[in-house]
Formats: sequence, structure tokens, C-alpha cells
Amino acid sequence: MRNHLSGNPVIAGLLNPPILHPARNARLCWLILPLLIACHAPQSGGTGSAGHGSGGLDRTVLPIHEPVPEAITELDARLAKAPPRFRVQAPRAAPNVVIVLIDDIGFGHSSAFGGPCRMPTLDRLAAGGLRYNRFHTTALCSPTRVALLTGHNHHANNAGAIMELATAFPGNTGIRPNRITPLAEILRQNGYSTAAFGKYHETPPWEVSVSGPYDRWPTGSGFDKFYGFIGGETNQWAPAIYDGVTRIEHKRSPDYHFTTDMTDQAIAWVSAQQALTPDRPFYLYFAPGATHAPHHVPKEWIARYRGRFADGWDKLREQTFARQKQLGVIPADARLTPRPREIPAWDGMNAGQRRLFERQMEAFAGFAEHTDHEVGRLVAHLESMGELDNTLFWYIVGDNGASAEGGPEGTYNEIMALNGVVGRADEMMSHIDSWGGPTTYPHFAIGWAWAGNTPFQWTKQVASHFGGTRNGMVLHWPNGIRARGEIRSQFHHVVDVAPTVLEAAQLPEPRLVNGVVQRPMDGVSMLYTVADAKAAGRRTTQYFEMFGNRGVYHDGWVACTRHSVPWLMGHKLPDLKDDVWELYHVDSDFSQADDLAASEPGKLAELQALFLREAVRNHVLPLDDRRAERFSAAIAGRPDLLDGRKSLTVYPGMVGMSENAFIDVKGVHHTVTAEVELQDGATEGVILAQAGYFGGWALYMRQGRVRHEYNWFALERTRIGGEEALAPGKHTIVYEFVPDAAQPGTGGRSILRVDGKVVAEGRIPKTQPFMFSGDEGADVGRDGETEVSTDYPEGSNAFTGRIVKVKVERK
Repeated sequence: MRNHLSGNPVIAGLLNPPILHPARNARLCWLILPLLIACHAPQSGGTGSAGHGSGGLDRTVLPIHEPVPEAITELDARLAKAPPRFRVQAPRAAPNVVIVLIDDIGFGHSSAFGGPCRMPTLDRLAAGGLRYNRFHTTALCSPTRVALLTGHNHHANNAGAIMELATAFPGNTGIRPNRITPLAEILRQNGYSTAAFGKYHETPPWEVSVSGPYDRWPTGSGFDKFYGFIGGETNQWAPAIYDGVTRIEHKRSPDYHFTTDMTDQAIAWVSAQQALTPDRPFYLYFAPGATHAPHHVPKEWIARYRGRFADGWDKLREQTFARQKQLGVIPADARLTPRPREIPAWDGMNAGQRRLFERQMEAFAGFAEHTDHEVGRLVAHLESMGELDNTLFWYIVGDNGASAEGGPEGTYNEIMALNGVVGRADEMMSHIDSWGGPTTYPHFAIGWAWAGNTPFQWTKQVASHFGGTRNGMVLHWPNGIRARGEIRSQFHHVVDVAPTVLEAAQLPEPRLVNGVVQRPMDGVSMLYTVADAKAAGRRTTQYFEMFGNRGVYHDGWVACTRHSVPWLMGHKLPDLKDDVWELYHVDSDFSQADDLAASEPGKLAELQALFLREAVRNHVLPLDDRRAERFSAAIAGRPDLLDGRKSLTVYPGMVGMSENAFIDVKGVHHTVTAEVELQDGATEGVILAQAGYFGGWALYMRQGRVRHEYNWFALERTRIGGEEALAPGKHTIVYEFVPDAAQPGTGGRSILRVDGKVVAEGRIPKTQPFMFSGDEGADVGRDGETEVSTDYPEGSNAFTGRIVKVKVERK
């Protein structure tokens, strides 16, 4: 090997040293190593910069190797010339990138795709860009997000379901492998500023604590800035926010809403970033919690839709279908698929149910429009800065189809549905007027989800059918897209976003990152579609799987089988081998309306075999159709931060401890022992609380008296407390729960002791079986976000005595 260093006699001597003492040889190795690296590293051509073109540097290896500077022989710095400073820059004219990802909204919900939810920002961007009507997701949030942000299939990311349902099997472990590097990290190491706002839901829940590790948090996954929530959903009125890795409380004000807050934060960040570094492009991931439940929205936005849904979901589906044909977002020969027997007909609803269901859809539609309004504020700001035209702007209308997780009649508290408790209309009638407000945590009925997925079959989680996986998408980039207001119909998937961004930014897919050989991306760039509406599609094969619902697309055909439905979470399912497969020629059958399985058995068998090959390649097997049970780490087989420990001692200042980072006390015999020191006989505040208003428990003091409350989904509250105020000084307070039976959801005895003496007893009729909250954690010395008990105030419930420690112990 010869290079520019080999002619230097000093270097030549180092490369071929005489035999010396071993220790001296070791020291020489440390001198030689950087020079050897320099010999192998591509050189900068003397520019000192990896930017505005490759500068001769190899961008397929990250971090980009910094050239070793040539030795300077000049003694006096005044007489020497410093070499150019090495700085990685993005390629010249690389666009800004913004990805907006709306949550849990169907193909047929938005006005841009024929739906009833007015979304003028989406409409405007579609008019100035392209609408894609055959764009696909994975049918569920975490899996879609990892696929979107990496360019790799969700099982390859070990995200076969949401992070909270991770198991021990490859493809489902919840741990992104280091052979997959997120798009944000690729862009960051190529000269972009990066930021994420809103929902993340890609961090393993057992890693959501102060102990980390943080390499799968947003700021460990390529984002310089993160402001949002880590889990799958949050209360829009009282969110569980992280700024970076620090848990913070939201601003308490009557008009606070998280979507507005995150938009303010995004605008502030991009303003500062461009003010300080206007030559550096930015990548901004904007992922509201909307329109995922809870459907929280200011009442004036709900009022905009008053009376709009009186005709019900069957009629809405027909109206949407007609508008879709008028807009051209579905083919003229597309067929409207019929309502499955599992979804009730609107005509069968009584007057009370109809009134409730109308309100549910009014709140959802207002939520969608409010979210689009906030996206519009971001767009307007980019435009005012002069950055919109050179921004590759993705507006992805849904990370899956509309959600049927609310059950047949919806629920005023979605946490019930996630625990397998089906809501009933008669329990919700008193919440109609407050629906969407802070005292509800609502989700609409399955009929509205089905209508929102017009013209397709099924809903979110049903990965076998387009109702779960097909979402509208708008691509806007005035500097890079000449077409305006056109539709593109090539078959594509969220894994194609990352490769498209890389091509637009003139960046290669990395082959080596931090010394680890990378897995080739599953996605293909979509830029070829921009200039040619009739270009042949380049995504020829894509598998789908979620909870046993599965299928595969190949060359215009789809073979699929629906195994389960989302609203039956604890029911016995048929054997996977007994599932009935369907076959559709989707190049000519847009909505999967004509099942050809009986007439094309050979094609069906061919695609079934292809699905199995793709399943093996991507670690999809074994299929796992469990839902609610997998919220239990012990049942699922995933890591538990406490690693089987029976007790946990916590201290003041430990707040926001997520459910997966706290000892599990649901339905089991346990005690909570608090050592406190009181200054007076009127002590107030929370000693320890877990979760919040929509379910949880709290040990607290009120006017010097010890109390405990168990809150069952905000429907039934069991409160016990001592009669006498405690005297100043040190006390030991013990709460004990003794279950009736060893099964999820069991009731039991509730006992409160002070200094060894029983001061109160009661009976809890039933407990929450699998989870307390999707976002609220356990707090020592206060109850953050929403309050478990209405016996103390929200936001002002800090313990006024001194907490020494609190021990929670399973018996």
C-alpha cells in the first residue's frame, strides 16, 4: 500500500519500526494508530469541511472520519497559517425536512381525502403538492413510528407491537438493534439540526427512568431537541411532558392544551435554530398526540360540528365515499365495502345512544381540525421565515387507521378499554356535556372508526386490511416538486420515507455507523413518483402483521387473514392455523371488496408462502395475538426494571415514575409504609400517589388525618381515613391491601395503620387489572398531572410535612 504518507521517512520509520522493548513498541502503536486510520480514511482534498457536496469524504461511514492534519514545522504561530477547521455540513441545497404524523385517524376522516373533518392546512399543502392515496402504515402506533423514522420494517426494529407489549421473542423485544440507525442520527451526523416534538412511543418502558439508559430516548436516537411525551398517549389538558430526559410539569392555565404547547415549542426551536445557523438545514419531527384518545379539545372546536353527525356512521360512510370519488382520491370504479356484522348498525341505536354517539364524533372532528390548525401555525411560521419552499414537508394523516379501541359504544375513559373493560352507553350519559373536557378521557364508538376508514374494511390493529393500514399522505416541496394538486397512486409504505429524505438531501444510506455494519433499509425512495404520475411502482412487496392479523402485498395482489378485533382484548381467539385467508387483486380492486380466494387458489398459496418467507426474514414469527395480558411484564416475558424484587423504597423528589419502572401492586397483597415527620397537627398533601384522575391510588393527609383512596377508572372510589389528626413528630403510616383472590381485577380489604394501630378499614370492590395509566406515573410528596383523589386539589397538593422514605412491598 502506498499513500501520501509513505514517502515521509519519519512515517516510514514508524510503519516499519526496528525491534524494540515491548513497552516502547506499545507506545509507538498509539502514535501509529491515528496515522494508519488517516491512511485508510478518504481525504478532504484540503477543504477541511465535509459539506456542500461530499468534499471527497465517505458519508457511508458515520461518524464521518476527520482528516488527520499535516504536521506543522513552523515554530512561531504568527508566521504559520492554520488549516481550515473540519466541519461536517449538509450537501449544498439539501432541503429542510418536516414530518408531521397525526395519530389514529382514518383514510376517510380528513377533508383532503373526502372526510368530514375540516383540515384546511392539509388541503392547502395538497393543493400545492401531491396527495398519495396508496400509502401504508403498520396498523399500530409504535411499529409505524419506528418504521417511519428508520426505513426498516417494524419487526426488524423489534417493535412487533407497542412498546408496552414487548416480549422476549426477536421481533418483539422493544429494543432497536444497533445495526439500525434512525434517520435523525443519519441527518445529524451529516450536518442537520434535529428536533422532535409531541409523541415518541419508541422507548422501551423499562428504560423510562432516571437510570436510563438513554440511547433509545429521542435525544439518544438522533434528535438534538425533544419536547413531548414518551408513552403512547397523554392527557392533552395535563400531559406528562419530558424536555429532553427531564420530566417537567405543564403550565397550569385554563386554556392550556398540549398540541398548542408543543407547537409553540417547535416554532421557538426552529426560529432560534435558523437565527443562529441559517446555513444549516433542519429536520423537525412533529407528532401530536392527536387524534389518539383521549379526544381532548376546547369546546368551541366541538361546537363547530354540532349536529353534523345526526345521520350516523352508516350514512357518513356513504357521504364520504361519494366525496372521495368527486375528489378523485379513489378510482371511479372503487366499491364501498359493507359493514361487518361485528359493527352495529346506526338504525339499531336508541335515542339516548344516538345523542351520546353524535357527541363522540363531534369531539373527534373538532380535535382533528384543532390539530390541523396548530400544524397550520407551524407552516405559517416556516413561510414567514422564507423556509417553506425549501422544506420537504410530509403530512402523514395517520399512523394507522382510525381506532376501534373504544369498543362498540365508545368509552368516557379509554383506560377502561385498555384493561379489557367494555364501556356501556348507560354509564356515559352523564358525561355527554363534558365530553372532550378535562373530566373525561374519551374514545368514540367503533362505528365512527369504521366510517373514518371509508372505503375500506376494518380499523386500527387490523393489519390484514387497508382499514388498518392505508392512510392519506401529502408531500409538499415547492423547490423540488413542480406538480401541484395532483394525486399519486403508487403503492408505498412508511419505510419508504427515510430513503426518500436521503435522496432529496443527496445523502447515501450508511453502511457503517459507530463501527457497526448496518442492515440495508427495507424502504425505497418515492422521489421517482414526483415527476411522473404513471411511473411504475418500485415497492413490489410488503408484509403486514399485528396481533395475528396478517397479510402480504406483492405485484398488485394482497393475501390476508383477519384473526382478531381490537375491542375484544381478553377473549379466547381461534387457533392461528384455522384462520381463513382472503385474496384481492388490489391493482384493480382499490378497496379490497372482491375476495378471489376461492377462484384463485394457486395465487393465494403463492402469496401465503411469500408471507412466511417475509415473516422469517423480519422476525415476525412466532405470531402473538395476546393484547391486555401482555401489559404484564411477567406474562409477556420482557425485562422488569425491578427484576423480580418484592419491595421498592422511594424518597422525596422521585416523581413521574412510569408504571413499568415502579413495583406492580395491581390486585396483589401489598403494603405501603411511610416514615414521616410532622410539624403540626394540620398536615396536608400527598405522601405517595400512582397515576391520576382516571384511575390510581393515593396515600395522603388531609387536615392532619391520614387517608387512602383507591380510584377505579374514576367510576368507583374507595376512601378510608383516620378520625383523629396526628400529633407533631415522627410517625409510621402503613397501608395494606389484602386481595380476595389471586386474579387480575380482584377486590379486597383496605387497611390503614398509624404507629401500629389500625385507624381505618374498608373494602375495595374491584381493582384495575392490567394498567393504571398510559402516561401518569408514581409521585412521592405530590400528585402531578391530574389528581387521583378529588379530596385534594390538582397542582397544589405537596406534602407539608417531611417524608423520610416510603417502602412499597409485595407480600
